[in-house]
Amino acid sequence: MGEFELIRRYFLPLAGQQRSRSLILGPGDDCAIQRIPEGRELVFSIDTLVEGVHFPVNYRPEFLGWRALAAATSDLAAMGAAPECFTLALTLPAGDEQWLAGFAEGLGRASMEFGIALAGGDTTSGPLTLTLQVHGTVEHGSAIRRTGARPGDLIAVSGTLGDAGAALDYLNETSPSPDVAAVLDRYHSPQPRLALGQAVRGIASAAVDISDGLLADLGHILKASGVGASIDSARLPLSLPLKRLKGEGAPGLALRAGDDYELCLTIPTERWGQAPQEVRQQLSVIGVVEASPGLILDGTLCDADDGFDHFRSRP
Repeated sequence: MGEFELIRRYFLPLAGQQRSRSLILGPGDDCAIQRIPEGRELVFSIDTLVEGVHFPVNYRPEFLGWRALAAATSDLAAMGAAPECFTLALTLPAGDEQWLAGFAEGLGRASMEFGIALAGGDTTSGPLTLTLQVHGTVEHGSAIRRTGARPGDLIAVSGTLGDAGAALDYLNETSPSPDVAAVLDRYHSPQPRLALGQAVRGIASAAVDISDGLLADLGHILKASGVGASIDSARLPLSLPLKRLKGEGAPGLALRAGDDYELCLTIPTERWGQAPQEVRQQLSVIGVVEASPGLILDGTLCDADDGFDHFRSRP
């Protein structure tokens, strides 16, 4: 099957299943066209996923389609953006129709779930690699940045942490227990916190999505804002399946494992008290922003860079 037949058969159908408020022209021309509504700003991000680095070799394609779009869209959630459209550059070792059908199915489900439309892309031959660029919009001046954290702000995280990291030990399980199935679901089907990200605009002073591990990603906020932090590992939100599977190792996974795609936020105390209950109940306060640089974990200075790094970490 040739490149253009591949696109026509598996990806053009996806372009019509999800509508975008701002996408005027999608796949089929040399470029897509996006109109930015008056009073809004374009927010965009790009992610590349490489087989053997970001996902296992021979990973199920339907899982990969979902995970790839979830990982990219999570960046929009961290900025408080409403998703609009995305592009996909797909490098394939072969035009395997069964693989393509599974990948397109997972990608299409994620597109519908996240409310983000396929605007176009490219296909080529080579080692399996995916590059997705996601576009979203925010009201003028309302995007949440990493630079806004101030001493005294609370540090909060959404959901539970460490589940996806734990799942790496069980990816080859053929008959998973309920606990193993629960952490595998967090790895295979992450849920970017799009609604929460939009809800905390005007509440959060800074935000980042947790993709490389809490310590590393919180460290990005601290460096960008020129502040430090003190966090209490006893306050980390841990799921019951993670605690039963990993015991004393659960907090370490919550601190250092990636792929959870939850949000880490800093919130001024007065805004926390005024935040809607539906926002507060999705968050766990784990620490406070400090004036002095450095990240203090349970009273001890730790390495805020202690997370996944493409040039220091092994696949």
